[in-house]
Amino acid sequence: MKRWLLGARPRTLPAAIVPVAVGTALAVGSGVIWWRALAALVVSMALQVGTNFANDYSDGIRGTDGETRVGPPRLVGDGLATPAEVKRAAMLSFGLAAVVGLVLSLAVGPELLVVGAASIAAGWFYTGGTRPYGYSGLGEVFVFVFFGLVATIGSAYIHTEALRSIDLLAGVVVGFPVTALLIINNLRDIPGDTESGKRTVAVRLGDPATRNLYVAAIIIGFALLIPLTLQRSGAVLGFVALPFAFKAIKLVRDGAAGRDLIAVLGLTGKVELFHGLALALGLALTA
Repeated sequence: MKRWLLGARPRTLPAAIVPVAVGTALAVGSGVIWWRALAALVVSMALQVGTNFANDYSDGIRGTDGETRVGPPRLVGDGLATPAEVKRAAMLSFGLAAVVGLVLSLAVGPELLVVGAASIAAGWFYTGGTRPYGYSGLGEVFVFVFFGLVATIGSAYIHTEALRSIDLLAGVVVGFPVTALLIINNLRDIPGDTESGKRTVAVRLGDPATRNLYVAAIIIGFALLIPLTLQRSGAVLGFVALPFAFKAIKLVRDGAAGRDLIAVLGLTGKVELFHGLALALGLALTA
């Protein structure tokens, strides 16, 4: 079980939990249907885990998880599981997301089927298929769209069954910190990705510009709390994560590299988690 827990990458789950929490909080004033909120959480987490296993499988069979990669072990790349086993784990996770998503679609509407199918496809083709978009510098776009906009707006929509401007703004606010996680991860992996031919945004921009991009993503995520606070005052609670943001930005600005960026990843994870959960709490309290 330990190896499968490792492959599921539980430290990435806040990226799946936060948008559901924020989306649910946005719907508090309109009436939350709690079983739908729980179902949305299961779908989001299953998609995250499925994407992690799919990434492990695809990178492993391509040989891109080489010796120069810095970070935790990978199931296929480090020989902890066979490619077939990891692919099966990905399919089971995506299957769980599909089944629970189908139940939600029966209660809300068929439009959720389209969103769900697109989410599963995006998770698989991030590093899978003949032309994975994650290898072409579009990974950050995927994370922003699906773990920012789609997950947040969708988590509100299943209760309100309406598309609202405040949901869109909150999705953007959630999207920037979670995208910053991928940016700093890719900054850390520039040497290995360059060697394996993986053309991430970090590889394309280079080290200095990627550091600036990371700082910009963090700052924008907090700056957009201001217009959101003007619509619902409790959003101001999102600023509680600022201390973690300041520490992370300082390390990046001071030139942290390689394994030193693991600490930045941890701090960025705390930014994303506390920024999002405090935001959700504030939104719910002032609904």
